[in-house]
Amino acid sequence: MENKESIAVGLDIGTTKIVAMIGKKNEYGKLEILGLGKSKSLGVARGVVNNITQTIQSIQQAVTDAEENSGYKINDVVVGIAGQHIRSIQHTDYISRGNSEEVITQQDIQSLIDQVNKLAMLPGEEIIHVLPQEYKIDGQAEIKEPIGMYGSRLEATFHVVVGQASSIRNIVRCVQSTGIELSGITLEPLASADAVLSQEEKEAGVALIDIGGGTTDLAIFKDGIIRHTAVVPFGGNVITDDIKEGCSIIEKQAELLKVKFGSAWPGENKDNEIVSIPGLRGREPKEISLKNLSKIIHARVVEIIEQVFAEIKAYGHDDPRKKLIAGIVLTGGGAQLQHIKQLVEYITGMDTRIGYPNEHLAGNSGEEISSPLFATAVGLVMNSVANNTQSAYKLQASIVEAPKPIITREVPPEVEEEPQIVDEVEEEKPVEKPVKPTKPEINESFMDKILGRVKDFLDNAE
Repeated sequence: MENKESIAVGLDIGTTKIVAMIGKKNEYGKLEILGLGKSKSLGVARGVVNNITQTIQSIQQAVTDAEENSGYKINDVVVGIAGQHIRSIQHTDYISRGNSEEVITQQDIQSLIDQVNKLAMLPGEEIIHVLPQEYKIDGQAEIKEPIGMYGSRLEATFHVVVGQASSIRNIVRCVQSTGIELSGITLEPLASADAVLSQEEKEAGVALIDIGGGTTDLAIFKDGIIRHTAVVPFGGNVITDDIKEGCSIIEKQAELLKVKFGSAWPGENKDNEIVSIPGLRGREPKEISLKNLSKIIHARVVEIIEQVFAEIKAYGHDDPRKKLIAGIVLTGGGAQLQHIKQLVEYITGMDTRIGYPNEHLAGNSGEEISSPLFATAVGLVMNSVANNTQSAYKLQASIVEAPKPIITREVPPEVEEEPQIVDEVEEEKPVEKPVKPTKPEINESFMDKILGRVKDFLDNAE
């Protein structure tokens, strides 16, 4: 029966890490994580693949880790896509129905979505998502669910997410080169939103800011509908680069400083707080003031947040009807930076909280998986669950196969000396058998000769 269960797999191809996550829905409708594999992302810059070979290797490693942790073999995955090439547009379209006496069905909505999918985009661009927002039937507006209603003209406003065709194809190629198929491509901010936002927040109006390594993704919801998406081409890696340049240290040390001692609010550190960093190859250790460190971080975080806030204003946040009552939710690795919540509240004047994906996870999920770092991966697994796919199957043959190597070693004796010693231990009584190997003794080594003599001596002693 286990092979029949719906197993979902998400693959988050980020700038700093690649995460493969295997999960399934338990009886309470929560997500149970069966396996997690992660690897350092080497061939991705700002959400876009720039080295196919390295990306394939990183994906392979993450997938293998997840398979080993879970005991499942992955068939296909839902992949997250981000990058500065992503843009979104608002579009209105309609279809005229032949028979207004028949009720509107899912087929009518699908034909309207298919019509939007055929829209002519800029050269080299491709439509990733067509998300219906609100419907109009024969001029009657603000309809959220048109199925079952009567009407001859079905109109809808759509949120259309567009990306660069070549970037999408590169990601598809990287995944397929590891022997895995794609069951879907999802915009990463939408996946993160599924993982960390509640339905109440989406209704009230909320802006999700996912601060990753290479990009900062934004998704705005109001009245339960996606209203705006954007990708800002800056993330945690830019902060690390600033620390590296500002403190004249190597990247590895800069990342460690940021994670362990970094703060987005300089006022929190005293002037005399100093951290010592070992020097390179026998050089003197470097002393860095934590106040200066937080000033470097603060300057860059302010820049990132202001760019995201500009996108929130572009959506029309100042309009009372478009007001985001639930404020801002921060997630992604960058959300773990100390005092970032307070800084975002100070810059935007909006209520802010850190988003953890644990609301949709089963109670036995580890602390690591509940981190904002894995929000996108959890969202992608949820997306795969919604598709109801059998993305992985349990490896049952592995238990049977385990003893095989022992048999193969015993049957074909490649080295002559080994089987001879085994024979002597097992069969000591017959005198004729041990005499046979004395013929090739001329070509044998000195040690073999001594073994032969000891053996003869023991046999004669009997």
